[in-house]
Amino acid sequence: MVTAPVVAGAANCVKQQAAGEQAEARTAIQTALRAESRTLNISFDNVAMAASDFGGLYHHRPSAMVSPATVEDIARVMRALSRVPNVTVAARGNGHSINGQAQALHGVVIDMRSVKDPSSASISVGKEADGSFYADVGAGRLWIEVLDATLRHPGLPLAPRTWPDYLHLSVGGTLQNAGIGGQTFKHGPQISNVSKLDVITVNGELKSCSPTSNGELFYASLGGLGQFGIITKARILLEPAPQKVRWIRLVYVDFKEFTQDQERLICNRPAAFDYVEGFIVTNNNDAAAGWPQVPLPEGAFFNHRLLPANAGPMLYCLEVAKYYNACDTSTLGQQISGLLRALRFVEGLHFQVDVSYRDFLDRVHTGEPHLRNAGLWDAPHPWVCLFVPRSQIVAFDTLIFKHSKLVSKGVGGPMLVYPMLRSKWDHRTSAVIPEEEVFYLVALLRFSLASPRGPTAERLVEENEEIVRLARAANIHVKYYLPHFNRQADWQDHFGCKWNHFRHLKSKWDPQAVLSPGLSIFSPPATSLFRF
Repeated sequence: MVTAPVVAGAANCVKQQAAGEQAEARTAIQTALRAESRTLNISFDNVAMAASDFGGLYHHRPSAMVSPATVEDIARVMRALSRVPNVTVAARGNGHSINGQAQALHGVVIDMRSVKDPSSASISVGKEADGSFYADVGAGRLWIEVLDATLRHPGLPLAPRTWPDYLHLSVGGTLQNAGIGGQTFKHGPQISNVSKLDVITVNGELKSCSPTSNGELFYASLGGLGQFGIITKARILLEPAPQKVRWIRLVYVDFKEFTQDQERLICNRPAAFDYVEGFIVTNNNDAAAGWPQVPLPEGAFFNHRLLPANAGPMLYCLEVAKYYNACDTSTLGQQISGLLRALRFVEGLHFQVDVSYRDFLDRVHTGEPHLRNAGLWDAPHPWVCLFVPRSQIVAFDTLIFKHSKLVSKGVGGPMLVYPMLRSKWDHRTSAVIPEEEVFYLVALLRFSLASPRGPTAERLVEENEEIVRLARAANIHVKYYLPHFNRQADWQDHFGCKWNHFRHLKSKWDPQAVLSPGLSIFSPPATSLFRF
């Protein structure tokens, strides 16, 4: 029998060992960066910001946080740290990762937002020989900053072709994952709309990468979860920006009709709409999860009496948008009416509003103050984002949304369901998606009150894992978007046929597993002087 004092003693030993390892790591890092700290902004004490992220699930305190002013500062830090056995390094953009991706326990976090040098952090528009436009953008810049800069292009307002739903994310952060949203069906993810990268390697070399120059590092870094280098600049493809957007929401009671209409819209060539997404609400008047989440503009009346008798506990909302300019208004209404005529939404539950292009793209940010005031923004966000093959999306709905109690009352935030096309993704990148041409994002974006006002974050993570377990037990082949696992075997399963190539690239570009340790994909070699 193990007595309480013995258990307490063992726990103290673990704590002492961890404290010793942290002190050893801190000393080694301080020694390596001592010369650089005379000219660089390096903090060894004020590092709390780097120990957390938007997800609120992991709190890994680094030994140091670097706030570089230039890209060369980052390179100097990486060269200095290359002399430290098994030091770990993570790049941090706007801190919106959800699984500790931008954290480095006992290591070094580099604040990419601090880069201010115009040659490194500027947003400059250029033109290719074929007449197409691009923007060279510092990786620490936010997408909202990119939008504002390109819209100001003289004579012809411009904008990137595809967007995340939330624009206050860093460019480098989304490119490490994929960058998806309602335009992905049309233009692919953001990583399919990049023609050049600047990447600093683990040895402190700055490499300019493109499909034809350092192509291996270029494609590895896109969707590579920060495992191969630190992206410092990206060349983003642009298109002419419209002036206005007609933003439309349509309500369905039948999931199969909802998805079939979505697929019809994304497979039309040319595309009928410029943006296609969908979400699920509960069939009640719950302010956070039910009918009030649907109407446009906000506050418009949702007449639930129009719902047919066969409406179930969940309703499905198709969300589309059509871009236009002032000169198009005379024919816009007729054009949209023709597009909607073929869709099978509930008659009368059709909402729309006209907004500026910028306001539409920045729509999620407008709700941020309310979430902050309610204490939801700073609470943990145990999100789960899954890719589900088209052939299995109806089975997923039946299993999870109709028959499971896990989401029957909503999840405290949006439940997104919308399709995209595999052919719009560049398969040379590191991103992992299903094999079918049409597949869906299913994202349960929990904005839940922290315990004791709501379930614990650990409980919500368990619910997410249960959803995945149920799906896989039913032979629904889901893939994670924004993945996180604690075992390499799970990472191997996630990457599937890409795993051997991914592991080979890691051994080539970061053999000591220095970069982005927070996702626990690779571990430093066992020969380390100290283990993290």
